[in-house]
Amino acid sequence: MAPTKKRRFGRVRQLPSGRWQARYRGPDGKDHPAPNTFETRRLAERFLSLVEADITQGRWVAPEASRITVGQWAEEWFAASTPTLKAKTRHTYRSLLTRLILPRFGNVMISAVLPMAVSRWVADLSTRVGASQVRQAYRLLSQIMGAAVDNGLIPATPCRGVKLPRLPEPNPTILTAEHVDRLVAELSPPDDLLVLVLAYGGLRIGEALCLRRRHVDLAQGRVIVAEALAQLPGGPVIDTPKSHQRRELALPAFVVDRLREHLAGLPDHPDVFLFPGRQRRTADRPQSYNGWKYRFDRAVERAGLTDVIPHDLRATHGSWVADSHGVLVAARRLGHSNASVTTRHYARAVDGRDAEVAAFLDRARRTGGRSDRARNGHGEDLGPGA
Repeated sequence: MAPTKKRRFGRVRQLPSGRWQARYRGPDGKDHPAPNTFETRRLAERFLSLVEADITQGRWVAPEASRITVGQWAEEWFAASTPTLKAKTRHTYRSLLTRLILPRFGNVMISAVLPMAVSRWVADLSTRVGASQVRQAYRLLSQIMGAAVDNGLIPATPCRGVKLPRLPEPNPTILTAEHVDRLVAELSPPDDLLVLVLAYGGLRIGEALCLRRRHVDLAQGRVIVAEALAQLPGGPVIDTPKSHQRRELALPAFVVDRLREHLAGLPDHPDVFLFPGRQRRTADRPQSYNGWKYRFDRAVERAGLTDVIPHDLRATHGSWVADSHGVLVAARRLGHSNASVTTRHYARAVDGRDAEVAAFLDRARRTGGRSDRARNGHGEDLGPGA
């Protein structure tokens, strides 16, 4: 048997059968044999040259990738990611995998998934489920395939150049203060206080339901948003707020006064919930969202309002604050890291402000471009810094 011949990259040796074997160490640090033997040494060395070129140009794929299906890799990725995911996110990912991703790609080799296949899958999903679910499923598949690239299973992700369905433009109902007062008047305590906290604090309903005594600072007129209630099929779960963002919010004095009155009637314990379950057996837990939603919907009808859902109170708060103090302030109060989320999903122009802008521009035209503020030192100025 001829001795092993070492090269700069990989090595070849002749087997007792007379054929030649090629081996190399891949970027993953593992030793990889060629998938087959070669008739001549020259052919074995040519194989190593091609592999070396693939590694140099970033095209190398681990040989075992051809034996891993999307389903197998997705489960490995999910297991590794689970410890860092919120409970609701874990549930959402599992649902998307089970319903939308694995039925199409579960048994397909990960190295065989092409961009065209992903595009066809997205197009098919768009005929069966809403745009939001299509986009969520695509983003999840992109994460899974991106991790496959990072781990050397495929040279590039097939999730590229795919046209996704557009989301319908959100159109929340923005209430006036008078609308909120009418709604509050139709609710009994503490449901009425919960509406005030949502409208004048901008909390998500899950965040408000998880408020405890220790989260309220009456002296400073603030609440601390540190927990959130997630509704899952197995029951509600208390978790951190969305994006794990803890924030403090100043509330109007009249809401703080109502909180003070409400806390006076609750047990003096820091962990007691402000809005506990209504039954004795659930008094140590947040109240049910579904139960509160039922009472909220009835109050909306009695108040003579239409198309109002609890989340509209958060959108209303965002619009009020954006109109009075700007989008950046509204984004901070709503817990958004990016103000574009605030403007896209929540903040809307308050009725009447557009007419005010037109009137201002008319005055500016008649005064030669000088604003009221420039002429008399006060009033509105809608200049570049507004």
